[in-house]
Amino acid sequence: MSESRAFCPRCGDSIEGSADSVEEPAASPSAERGSSADDDRAGTAGASAPADAGTPVADATTDRTPLCTDCYFEAFVLADAPARIEVAVCAGCGAVERGERWVDVGARDYTDVAVEAVSEALEVHVDAEEFAWGVDPEQVDENTIRMHCGLSAVVRGRPIEEHVTVPVKFSRGTCRRCGRIAGDYYASTVQVRADGRTPTDEEVGRAAEIAREYVADREAAGDRDAFVSKITESADGLDIRVSTTQLGRAIADRIVGQFGGDVSDSETLVTEDEDGDEVYRVSYAVRLPRFRPGDVIEPAADGGEGGPVLVESARGNLKGVRLKTGEPYEADAGDATAPDARRLGRREDGVETTLVAVADDRAVQVLDPETYETKTIARPDYLDPDAETVPVLKSRAGLHVLPAE
Repeated sequence: MSESRAFCPRCGDSIEGSADSVEEPAASPSAERGSSADDDRAGTAGASAPADAGTPVADATTDRTPLCTDCYFEAFVLADAPARIEVAVCAGCGAVERGERWVDVGARDYTDVAVEAVSEALEVHVDAEEFAWGVDPEQVDENTIRMHCGLSAVVRGRPIEEHVTVPVKFSRGTCRRCGRIAGDYYASTVQVRADGRTPTDEEVGRAAEIAREYVADREAAGDRDAFVSKITESADGLDIRVSTTQLGRAIADRIVGQFGGDVSDSETLVTEDEDGDEVYRVSYAVRLPRFRPGDVIEPAADGGEGGPVLVESARGNLKGVRLKTGEPYEADAGDATAPDARRLGRREDGVETTLVAVADDRAVQVLDPETYETKTIARPDYLDPDAETVPVLKSRAGLHVLPAE
């Protein structure tokens, strides 16, 4: 193995060693990460006492000429740190801008955000091993945190410590979400109506609740594009404006899943975006069923012979129970939720009356709740013959026993 003699280009001291042992040039911190750091570094670099000055090491400045150990560590910088870091924060929701997107951090203060910003900005030298760092934040004012950082590592077997100070400045702005909310932006409308009637207060209230709950779930899942723009009650029902077409469709489907009915949609061209693509708003028309659970109806299909029906479900085909017999009822597939029928009343219109006697398997005697006369009426299967009173509904179709709640 051949011997070589070289001289340190900085101090001129002789560097002796095997020619084969001269190491490849080491990269600087910014070279390691492939980005340029600010020339004006905050803080000072400190190093321990000199080691073996005869050991050739790569020049941290030139990356080419070997230096003696003393000169190498004299120019050595453990980590590049920017002179200042600026972080954009939304004044409305507190989200932090990272690259081209806004991120909800859920922080009461922004110390953790400052720590993360400094951590991402530090560019550690490629020769550093066992790197560790700590930070002592100093709140300068409402928008500035001065980060006092202590850095340590082992470089070529030598422990190194440095201290840098990086001010983190928070600037207030408006994220896209808050800007859209402030501008009453919406991409779709869910219109809640009912077939042949006006939606009840219960249906309107629950539909609005479904919309808010679903949007809240999407927000909790990290969807920053999800928000309710406006909810308006009208004489015809409810209008819900939301931020995306996906939200509109999902809310409409959930309302139908709760109450039954169907959904139709239509598009309206609004504008063109910056790429020249057409932008549409979509309206989702939710039509609730004509009859709802608790309604007492008289289907026309059997000419009234089958008697009134207490509606129990309006999802899919309308389903209920016959008040004359207690037998189950289901509308034909062609009628779905809107069979040809007249509404006789509501379950809550029923009143308790005295059960006078059980005449036979098909008839009972009760007191008419209006005239207090004894009336013989149909006995449904669900009637309890041992009951003293029973709920009844008096309508155009006569007097009928209702199922116990």
